[in-house]
Amino acid sequence: MDLNTDIPTQPPRDAATLVLLRDSAQGLEVFLVRRHSASQVLGGAYVFPGGKLDAADATLHPGQLNLTPQALHARLGEPDTPVAKASALFVAALRETFEEAGVLLTETPHVLGARPPGGDFHALLADHGLRLNVAALQPWVRWITPRMPSVSSKRFDARFFVAAMPADQTATHDNLEATASGWFRPDQALAQYWNGAMELAPPQIMSLAFLARHRRVAGALEDLAHRAPVAVLPESHDSGGQRVICYPGDPGHSVPSRALPGPTRLVWRNQRFEPEGGLDAFWAD
Repeated sequence: MDLNTDIPTQPPRDAATLVLLRDSAQGLEVFLVRRHSASQVLGGAYVFPGGKLDAADATLHPGQLNLTPQALHARLGEPDTPVAKASALFVAALRETFEEAGVLLTETPHVLGARPPGGDFHALLADHGLRLNVAALQPWVRWITPRMPSVSSKRFDARFFVAAMPADQTATHDNLEATASGWFRPDQALAQYWNGAMELAPPQIMSLAFLARHRRVAGALEDLAHRAPVAVLPESHDSGGQRVICYPGDPGHSVPSRALPGPTRLVWRNQRFEPEGGLDAFWAD
């Protein structure tokens, strides 16, 4: 990834991301996909499955969800977001995960095989009588791209959800938008990033730093269930020829209290973003 110097004038685009977790003999693991190198957004970087909110995501009948739109609105924790949009964000996270990773969270087991072509996800649900398991999604953090983006010329208002990987399914990349994928321990992914074997964007870096504090999926989900979803608007600036991204709780950020554990700033060095203090700063409290 290259450092962006453009300042977009368009408002952030709504998006949804699903962080899939599973337990392994080595500890908690997270599923990451590598975006196609030709992608205009984070080309070549490893990300959690996700993408833009589509208008069709708001068209599902409430009976196709196992929680009401009102319950989803309350769970999202965004009073100013309309109920229909809040519900659609849960749907978008599940749709994007099915399209990019082949994983579909439904109330009952399903055998669908291939991913849907184009925009047929919603018709596919209706044809097979499937009810989305939106109750399995734990809202976590709302990442809003800084007004001066650092790794893309576009801005997103991305809601990150977390869920346990269904035991009866296998996650894999689609070989279209994503060209590789895998399960990684969060600390392993950060170490690979540090060693230059993997590219990560700042929201993924900060998310992995949080998840690395947990050994099991149940512990991570229990922790998040006791935390209200937070909104994070990083504040970036150039200082001494270096790009600095500050997060809530950092002296350079307008919000004095932390939103997440881990480093409170990342600095562009060595063609990547690094926390001050080196690799060990990822584990700071």
